[in-house]
Amino acid sequence: MIKRTMYMNRIRPFIGSDLIKVMTGIRRCGKSVMLELIKQELTESGVSPAQFISINFEDMSYSHLQTAKALNDEIVKKAADIEGKAYLFFDEIQEVKDWEKCINSLRVSLDCDIYITGSNAKLLSGELATYLGGRYVEFVIYPFSFAEFLELYHLTAPDAPIRKCFQQYLLSGGMPYLANIRYADAPSKQYLRDLFNSVQLKDIVKRNKIRDVNLLERIITYVVANVGNTFSATSLAKFLKSEQRTVAPETILNYIKYCCDAYLFYQVKREDLQGKLILASNEKYYIADHGIREAVYGGNTRDLNQNLENIVYLELLRRGYTVTVGRTGDKEIDFVCDNRGEKLYVQVAYLLASEETIAREFGSYDRIRDNFPKYVVSLDEFDMSRNGIKHRNIRDFLLMEEWN
Repeated sequence: MIKRTMYMNRIRPFIGSDLIKVMTGIRRCGKSVMLELIKQELTESGVSPAQFISINFEDMSYSHLQTAKALNDEIVKKAADIEGKAYLFFDEIQEVKDWEKCINSLRVSLDCDIYITGSNAKLLSGELATYLGGRYVEFVIYPFSFAEFLELYHLTAPDAPIRKCFQQYLLSGGMPYLANIRYADAPSKQYLRDLFNSVQLKDIVKRNKIRDVNLLERIITYVVANVGNTFSATSLAKFLKSEQRTVAPETILNYIKYCCDAYLFYQVKREDLQGKLILASNEKYYIADHGIREAVYGGNTRDLNQNLENIVYLELLRRGYTVTVGRTGDKEIDFVCDNRGEKLYVQVAYLLASEETIAREFGSYDRIRDNFPKYVVSLDEFDMSRNGIKHRNIRDFLLMEEWN
């Protein structure tokens, strides 16, 4: 079991506290493993496993506990037999109706430490904010980074050079389970297709009671094809009209929002860096795992630039950055990143193959006058850094412990 050190370092300070620890992320990204790692850490610190109560709500044997009252009664009964603090682990909590009421009641009535996971970004909105406002801390869990992938892929192919490893990552993505099937091509693609179907059906269609599944599928296909490209709901509506489907832009935005809520897509807003304004239209979207894109739609090696952007974007999120697309005049910077006031700029290119490309990519920073780190990242093997702007091969960039 990979240690997922970055997440554990963030969660560790809250272990044992009365804050509810909430882990969210796309289905199968490794949230359940995080619960196991936390249990392992607790056991090593002297807590007895007899103090753990664990429930995975996707397990049919717990289907009788899918209301707040049933769950509350069951946990109170089990906790009565535990000496000292009870440690509660609830996996895929969104399956329980009114779960917020139950969690709040347990927090108030028991000596307990609570950990929950869920596959929906809206887990923490609305009702939960009312019941648990200020009493929880959230951690978004992502599929494997290139560094994590490398650790496991080397168990399958110990002698593979790093270039070969990165080529595999470009196609496989970072879903943890693929290591169990040794990244074999056909089984990996089948697994990722099934996972995608599960996210679409359980976390998008059923949760939002979508009736027009065909429309949803067309919208998802369009967004996936346009990963990293700016587009508007209006341009998507025009595309659908050309396919004899008349759809209001508001409906399109709702459907895309449902996909973002299920962590299938991430929306990146555009920012005017001179006026410090968030621009109202033409956002970009990235997919939660580029391996899913390859398995369901193909084209990762053809759309290499988009794919590289997707990989870099997710790495920025993993490391805690808030990310926008930056605009200065007629130039655009792929990623303007902020982590508690520490800024970072990243421009992603496939290859810096001509002087024109080099001038364009490095020239994106011409109007940026601050002293924060500025990177151009590509597949080139040679360092082309210039004018204080750092150039890095994408593999090296992803494996750097710090960007400074």
